[in-house]
Amino acid sequence: MTTKESNKEKEESVMEDNISANQTDAAPGQEESAMENEDQTEEMTDLSPEEIQIEELTAKVSELNDRYLRLSAEYDNYRKRTLKERMELLKNAGEGLLSGILPVVDDFERAIAHLDDASDISAVKEGIDLIYNKFQEFLKRNGVVEIESIDKDFDTDLHEAVTKIPAPTNKMKGKVIDCIEKGYMLNDKVMRFAKVVVGE
Repeated sequence: MTTKESNKEKEESVMEDNISANQTDAAPGQEESAMENEDQTEEMTDLSPEEIQIEELTAKVSELNDRYLRLSAEYDNYRKRTLKERMELLKNAGEGLLSGILPVVDDFERAIAHLDDASDISAVKEGIDLIYNKFQEFLKRNGVVEIESIDKDFDTDLHEAVTKIPAPTNKMKGKVIDCIEKGYMLNDKVMRFAKVVVGE
C-alpha cells in the first residue's frame, strides 16, 4: 500500500469519527439536516460531469419543448381566429354593395307597377332613363367605370375582338368600329372586356 493510499484512509477514518461524534452531540433535528446534506453531497459526487451536463441539457430540452408547444397553440388559435374573421368578411362583404342596389330595384318595381296604367310612352321612357342614370351613378360610386371603345385603338388589355370587318377608311384600320357588349373596369382592373368589331 502506498503512502498516499494510507493517508487517504486515515483522513477518511478521521472524517467518519468526526461525523459520528457530531451525530451523537447533535440534536435529532440537526441529525436529519446533516443526513440530507450528506445525501445531497453524495448525489453530487456520484454524478460525473457528463451526467450533470446531460441533466442540464434534458432540463433545457424540456423547457424549449414547453415553449414550442405554447407557441404552436398560440399560432393555431391565431390561425383559427383569422380564418373565422375572413369567413365573416366574405359572408358580409357584399352587404354594402347589395344595399346600394335595393333602391334601384324599388324604382324598377314602381315602374313595372305603373306600366299597365301608363298612357304616355314618353313618361315611361323618362322614368326608365332616370332609373338607368341612378344605377350608373351607383356603379361610379363603387368604382365601376365603362371602358370607352368606339373610335379607339384596339387594345387587347381592354377589348375582345368578336369579328373583323374591312375598315371604311384608312384612318379606321386597327380601330374599334362597333361595340357589341360594353366592358367595365373596377378600380383600374378589367371586370369585363369590351366585345368589339375591329376594322382591318
